[in-house]
Amino acid sequence: MAHPIYRQIAEDLRRQIESGELRSGSQLPTEHDLQYRYEASRNTIRDAIKLLTQLGLVRTRAGQGTFVIEKMDPFITTLSMDPTSGSGGADSTSYLSQVSGNDRKQPSAGPVRVAIEPASEKVASGLWRRPETEVISRQEQRYIDGIPWSLQTSYYPAEFADRGAERLRSPQVMTEGTIQYLGRTLGLRQVGYRDWMTVRAPSATEADFLTLPADGGVLVYDISRTAFDGNGQPIRLTVTVYPTDRNQFLFEVGEVPELRLPLDA
Repeated sequence: MAHPIYRQIAEDLRRQIESGELRSGSQLPTEHDLQYRYEASRNTIRDAIKLLTQLGLVRTRAGQGTFVIEKMDPFITTLSMDPTSGSGGADSTSYLSQVSGNDRKQPSAGPVRVAIEPASEKVASGLWRRPETEVISRQEQRYIDGIPWSLQTSYYPAEFADRGAERLRSPQVMTEGTIQYLGRTLGLRQVGYRDWMTVRAPSATEADFLTLPADGGVLVYDISRTAFDGNGQPIRLTVTVYPTDRNQFLFEVGEVPELRLPLDA
C-alpha cells in the first residue's frame, strides 16, 4: 500500500536533508515552488512540512520561510563530583577551563548581570527562604565558538553582602570563584551540594538568547544546584539552562578509563 503523497514528499525532502543536498541551515524552496516541483496541492505541501517539523528536521520562521535545522556538535559537560568544589559549571573560571580543554572549542562569556530582587518560589525554596525575600542574582550568558550555549544564574541571600561579602553586588567576575570568596569573607565552607535536573520548555527570554523556536520545539535542561555549608544550610542556588540540541552531560565516579567518543574510535 502506497504512502500518502505528503509522506512521499516529506521522505524525498528528508533524503535531500540527510544527504546534504539541502544544507544545514539552508532555506527550503517556497510552498509555491514545492507545489510546482511535486505537482501537489498547497495543503499537501503543508502536511509534508508539518511532518518534517515533527521529525525535528526543519523549522518555520514567521515571515521568513522554512529552514533546515542546523545540526550542532554537542558539547559534553562533566558535572563535578567533589562535594567541596565550586566547580562543575557553577563558576565562570571552571566553565572556561572545561571548554578550553577541548582544543576544537572556543569558550566565552558575556558580562555578569547583577540584580537585587525578591525571591521567586523556586529560588526561595532552594535557599530555604520565604518567597519575596531579597536575594542577589548573578547571571552570565555563555557561548562556545560564538554560539549561545547556556544561561546561568546564581542566587545568594542579600544578607551575605550586608555581612561583608560586598562583591556579590559587583558585576566583576570573581576569578577565585564565589564559593572561595564566601569562605574567605564569611567563613562559609561548602561541604556538599544537591543537583536537581529537569527538562522543560524554555521561557521567552531563554528562547530569545539561545535562539530556540518560540513554539518549544527544542527543550532545555534545567539544572538547579544548591550548595550547603557545614551547618546544613544552603549558601547558593545556581540555575543553569542548557538547550537539549547542543548539550550532553557526563557523570564519572571512581576509577574509569578516559572517555572515547565515536570520532576517536
